[in-house]
Amino acid sequence: MKITVIGSSNTDMIIQVPRLPVPGETLLGGSFSTALGGKGANQAVAAARAGGEVTYIGRVGDDVFGEQALNGMKEDGINIDYAVKDPLVPTGIAQIVVDEEGKNIIVVAPGANQNLCEQDITNARKAILASDLLLLQLETPIQTVRFAAKFAFENHIRVMLNPAPAIPLDDELLGYISILTPNKLEAEALTGISITDERSVELAGRILLEHGLARVIITLGSKGSMVIDNGGAEHVPAFRIKSVDTTAASDVFNGAMAVALAEGKNFYESVRFGNAAAAISTTRLGAQPSIPRREEVMEMLRKNP
Repeated sequence: MKITVIGSSNTDMIIQVPRLPVPGETLLGGSFSTALGGKGANQAVAAARAGGEVTYIGRVGDDVFGEQALNGMKEDGINIDYAVKDPLVPTGIAQIVVDEEGKNIIVVAPGANQNLCEQDITNARKAILASDLLLLQLETPIQTVRFAAKFAFENHIRVMLNPAPAIPLDDELLGYISILTPNKLEAEALTGISITDERSVELAGRILLEHGLARVIITLGSKGSMVIDNGGAEHVPAFRIKSVDTTAASDVFNGAMAVALAEGKNFYESVRFGNAAAAISTTRLGAQPSIPRREEVMEMLRKNP
């Protein structure tokens, strides 16, 4: 169950408010907290807590936030030998506003994440070659993501890409990907399809499959996930919970599902495992502080057979 995660690490600055502001509006009375975050680091922590043997490849600033980020991953048993402290730019920062229903708006200053380069990937090739699965996102330079995906593909390592935030993806990159995991909004951005029901979810998935992908998993929040491949489409329901903060739910889903796949579970079981982990995470505030451990996920699955 060796998972290598390449991606961003951020420090999240979180403000809780009764409702999300509209442009030009100032809201008073919010509460403030900080938490470790970044899509790459979140997914690495999610995979580690789900039971995976995880290596993280990324960049942080040579500052207190970077030190905290790496120490946090180390505490979760993640191999950070290939994480780079960048002396030129600060650690990435995400400003997150969360309302009482758990909905959020996020703005990111990427900092050191933007300096992750091909040489960083080459330096970590030993870890990638030892992996059962490589997990990628899009908060680092696209040329670095492409380089890593190509290296893994050419060495017969399964590659999973969470295309977040959504940007145009070319056929070369998609040709290296085994599993694509967009959420509803990302799938709409990538395909131009307006997703309103299960039929339109499947249509968006099939359009993406035409680019050479083996499988697409579209996450739908409280409505679960849809697995689409050339054999058909299957809906995997979500778990009913009271959400407090959905900030890291997608990252938790991806990290946990990657472990389940590496363990040899089928796609329905793996998506259900990811759904359970993501559901638990939405009941807590913050990104990495919300991520559940394997025992909690297994208990959720036992209670909802």
